[in-house]
Amino acid sequence: MDFARVLRASRATGAGLASVGVFWGGFAAYLPDYKAAAGASDGEMGLVLVLSAAGGMAAMAVSPRVMATLGRAMLPVGGVLVAAAAFLPLLAGDIFSLGLVLLAMGAAMSTLDIAANVRISEREAREGLHLMNLNHALFSFAFGASAFGCGLARKAGLGPETVAPMLFIVLLALAVVMAESGGGAVPSPGEGGATSASPWGAIWPAAAILFAAFVSENATESWSALHIERTLGGPKGEGSFGPAMLGLTMGIGRLSGQFLAARLGEARLVAGSALLGMFGALVVAVAPAPGVAVLGVALIGLGVAVVVPSANSLLGRAVAPEQRAYAISRSWMLGFTGFFLGPVGMGLVAQTFGLRWSFVAVALAMAMILPGLARLTRR
Repeated sequence: MDFARVLRASRATGAGLASVGVFWGGFAAYLPDYKAAAGASDGEMGLVLVLSAAGGMAAMAVSPRVMATLGRAMLPVGGVLVAAAAFLPLLAGDIFSLGLVLLAMGAAMSTLDIAANVRISEREAREGLHLMNLNHALFSFAFGASAFGCGLARKAGLGPETVAPMLFIVLLALAVVMAESGGGAVPSPGEGGATSASPWGAIWPAAAILFAAFVSENATESWSALHIERTLGGPKGEGSFGPAMLGLTMGIGRLSGQFLAARLGEARLVAGSALLGMFGALVVAVAPAPGVAVLGVALIGLGVAVVVPSANSLLGRAVAPEQRAYAISRSWMLGFTGFFLGPVGMGLVAQTFGLRWSFVAVALAMAMILPGLARLTRR
């Protein structure tokens, strides 16, 4: 594999997914502050986080047509929206305003996220390259670096109002990198030609895989900081080591997946990764100290790392070329409901039984990947 060629083909899309990672990493690091500013309980926070997924799903519903209209401008336009969203969390002073902020944030992030994934799939088909794992690794590394840096800033006493302008500058620079000078327009969002088989036989199992991965990833990303600081007694700021470790290990896992998929096959790679993630979630659940919980988060990150990009690649190969934009956007819409149930489920379980049992639920979610994978590979 010509890795330099892979990097060149991933410049714009990699910057797009890195931008989403930078935003969510900073948000995760300061989540305890936003929760406190809104005066939200665990259950209320879980419920209000649903609105982020609602905004994301609304954006996914219209994104194929918007992509067909904007073409290559879609990525930089989405990047500018994400940069502007860096200031939105500062507007949340109560539950109601936090809900509106999360709704807008979810729409901005998903607009860029789905556009980047469709562009990656099209480039894979056109150039004969495997790009998904590398591009998603850039998201994870960006997420981890942002969570770690913002966590250190929070530990040093810097509030989110100080960090938001810095994030805005970084995100705006990434939006500039997303500009594409060639590579064709984004294809129209049709379901396929008259002779094409229905893509829904592939969409449903792919959506099930994405659902389980999104539940596991988002739950760990959103609640690991609180678990480390509150359940395990970690000092203020060290909770951010949870989401930072998640991003770091997911980046490592996806970068490794760029090469391992060719050796093991993507289906076997995803199956083994799901089992590893299940084990990691159980480690977090029984962790006696913050360091052990961070180790468990690392295993979750390695486990969930390749699931989403590899499922995207498998889905892209399972449908006709003209169906890719439609199939990916619809599988993501369905799978993205994991962002509804993940925060809500974690919040309700945490409030009723404690955060340890919430991570047992994450292990069960990782187990759901296996039947969906079996169905998709049969396709």
